[in-house]
Amino acid sequence: MIKGSCCCGVVQFELAEQPVMMGTCHCSRCRKVGASNLVFVKSEYFRLVSGRDQISVFKAIPPYKYDRCFCSACGTALGEILSEEESFPLAANCIDGDIGLENQFHEFVSEKPAWLKIGDTARQFDEHPIEP
Repeated sequence: MIKGSCCCGVVQFELAEQPVMMGTCHCSRCRKVGASNLVFVKSEYFRLVSGRDQISVFKAIPPYKYDRCFCSACGTALGEILSEEESFPLAANCIDGDIGLENQFHEFVSEKPAWLKIGDTARQFDEHPIEP
């Protein structure tokens, strides 16, 4: 079982299986909330253990797809932890241990600030990755 939580521990969750993949979002919104590294999890393997009543939601405005959730007690960015989709992004910083994944893509590279240098060979997309 993989465990995760916000900084203060109010919001806690478990993953029965490893996330599907990891990606980095360079959009201004994700950078500002401090959750650029995201893992994608299948909802069937995700369980919110505690803190649902402490989760606040920042609604997405196009071209962004995903709402962003935060712990209202400590402000930790959680990704889309309340999603009802089959698969959703979860802030990698909330995972309590090593998940054994490497970054597979960079999205919204068109919004990346010049001072940030990408240091891996993962695929890059100007906006959301192109789906097969």
